[in-house]
Amino acid sequence: MSVMRFLLEKEFRQIFRNKSILPLIMVLPIIQLLIIPLAAEYEIKNINIAIVDHDHSTYSQELISNITSSGYFKLTDYSNSYPDAFQHFETDRSDLILEIPIDFERNLIRESEHSLYLAVNAINGTKASVGSAYLGRIINDFNRDIQLEWADPSLLATIPKIEITSSNWFNPMLNYQFFMVPGILAILVTMVGVYMCSLNIVKEKELGTIEQINVTPIKKYHFLLGKLIPFWIIGNFMFSIGLLGVARIVYHIVPVGSLLLLYGYLAIFLVALLGIGLLISTYSGNQQQSMSLAFFTIMIFILMGGLFTPIESMPEWAKWIARFNPVAYFIQVIRMIVMKGSCFQDIKQQILIMLGFAFLFNTWAILNYRKTN
Repeated sequence: MSVMRFLLEKEFRQIFRNKSILPLIMVLPIIQLLIIPLAAEYEIKNINIAIVDHDHSTYSQELISNITSSGYFKLTDYSNSYPDAFQHFETDRSDLILEIPIDFERNLIRESEHSLYLAVNAINGTKASVGSAYLGRIINDFNRDIQLEWADPSLLATIPKIEITSSNWFNPMLNYQFFMVPGILAILVTMVGVYMCSLNIVKEKELGTIEQINVTPIKKYHFLLGKLIPFWIIGNFMFSIGLLGVARIVYHIVPVGSLLLLYGYLAIFLVALLGIGLLISTYSGNQQQSMSLAFFTIMIFILMGGLFTPIESMPEWAKWIARFNPVAYFIQVIRMIVMKGSCFQDIKQQILIMLGFAFLFNTWAILNYRKTN
């Protein structure tokens, strides 16, 4: 115990002596947590649309009014010429072109049908599919309003109707920030843990102080535990600031489930995560190598962790990679506890998997660490 006490005292002095590392650990993640959820919105808005109106009728103006007042579309061009509108298309000033043909209103009244032409800029596939779906829904609603306008009032009462009553569980207001903030907080803890833990050991290699430690009778696991425990404490502290400070005060996110269960899982996750940082440091000879390996690892964790893209929608080979991603399990668990109020039985499998990760990475790091060159 005396060996560990002296090692921990050395590590904390070394961390707090570095005046630049504390803002990196404490201040920058808080700023990121304040900014990213406000920008990372799943709902697509401000879709640029060009409208070619050959009809200039009451119905065409009403349809255009419905589109522009929906809040999703921004009218960038209104003309009588499709080639002119297509110029906006080619210069990326418009995402969609809606062409309203001549006699649009007259044919609707006389023949009860007419066609509209929609061209979609599909370079951004997500924006194209969502934008065309939004526009299709607006046109369908407009079409239904016309049908009700021309329908016989005496028949409306006899037409069968299906009413849908929805109940939004766990996020009644459909606030995307309730979904994004816990996941972003998990990513920020991951970045700080992996980067700082891996760079800490590599920095001692570059300065040569690790050689002085290696000639002492300190065990390998003592040395690695001395590196792991300080950042484990810092990780818990940073998570607390994010969850109980920023998330609660700024985004009004109050965890529904047990904080004790959440912090218990966080404790296991940090051990596994810091084990990855220690493992990276054992394979790195300098800080550039460590940062490159850590960046590669974190990018895999972020992109295949289910933060922006659901794991269920990934190809089968990507799902297998995600199964070996500790961050994916932590994002899933933090959302389950914070939003759903899940209990121990609900996350029992994730706890066992994270314990396996913690044992694997830390054992690997201890075995791979060499006290002699």
